[in-house]
Amino acid sequence: MIRQKSSQFMALKIQSELEQPSELQREPQEDLSSVDGSVTRMVTGVRTESRTAASIEADEDPAANLFPPPLPQPRICMWKYLDIHSMHRLEKTANTEEMREVLAELLGLSYPEQSLRDAITLDLFSHALLFCRQHGFSLEQTSTVCALLQDLHKACVATPLGNVEECYRYFTSVLFCHGVKRPPFSINLFREEQLLALADYVVNTYFRHFKLYKYVFTPQVRLDLSLTYVGLQPPKLWQEDETGQVSILQAYIRTQMNKELRQLQQLMEERLQASEERLSSKLTTLEQPFQLPSGKGKNKTK
Repeated sequence: MIRQKSSQFMALKIQSELEQPSELQREPQEDLSSVDGSVTRMVTGVRTESRTAASIEADEDPAANLFPPPLPQPRICMWKYLDIHSMHRLEKTANTEEMREVLAELLGLSYPEQSLRDAITLDLFSHALLFCRQHGFSLEQTSTVCALLQDLHKACVATPLGNVEECYRYFTSVLFCHGVKRPPFSINLFREEQLLALADYVVNTYFRHFKLYKYVFTPQVRLDLSLTYVGLQPPKLWQEDETGQVSILQAYIRTQMNKELRQLQQLMEERLQASEERLSSKLTTLEQPFQLPSGKGKNKTK
C-alpha cells in the first residue's frame, strides 16, 4: 500500500512538472490579456466621460432637449410630496392666506411671490387644496391629488413642444392607479364619483390652460432653417460691372409695369362709364309713365 501511494505521488509530481512549461506559456498570454483589458477599460472610461460631458452640455443647452422625454411609469403617489405631518399643518390653517404661506414653505416656493412662476404654482396647488376641502377629501386623498398635479405639471414643462395627449394619457393612468384595488399596482383610494369630479376639475383647470403653463414654464423655441442642396452650385454674387445692367433691367421692368397699369386703369374706367350709361338708361325708362295701347283701351270702353 505504501509503495502504491509513493508511486502515485511520483506520477502526480512528474505530471505537475510537465504542466509547468504550459503554465509558463500561459503567463505572457495572461499579461497580454490584462493589458488589453486595461486598454479597453481606458477606452470605455473615455467614452463614459465623453458621454457624461455630452449629457451635461445637453442639460445646459435648452435647444438640445426639444424632444419630449419619456414619461414615468404610473404608480401610487400617496404621501409622495406632502406627508402626514405636512397635511396636518395644512389642515390646521384657519384662512386661505395662512394656507398659502404654509403651502409655499412645504413646496419650497417664495412667499410672498417674487416670481411669476412661483405665483402660478402656488395658485395651482392652493386651488387644488380648496377643491379637496369642498368635496370632503381625506388627508390621504388630498396628498394624492397634490402629487398627481405635481407629476402632471412636471410632465408638461419637461419640453417646450406640445405633448398634451401624452400628458392626458399619463394623468388618466395615474388616476386609475388610485381607483381600482389591485395591489401592489393600484389601490381603491377614491370612489367613482370622486374620480369623476377630480378628472373634471383637472381638465377644466389645467388642461384648458395647458399652453399657458407651457408658455410660462418652458423656454421659447425659435427655428433657424437653412437648406443646402446636393449637386447644385452656390449662387453667384453680382459683380461690379453687372450692377449697371441690373439697374437698367429694373428700370425697364418698372416702366413696362406702369404702362400696363395705366392701360388697365383706362379699361376699367371705360367699363365703369358704360355700365353707368346702361343703368341710367334703364332708370329713365322706368321713370316714364306707363301708357296702354289705344286699341286695347277702346275695347275695354265698349
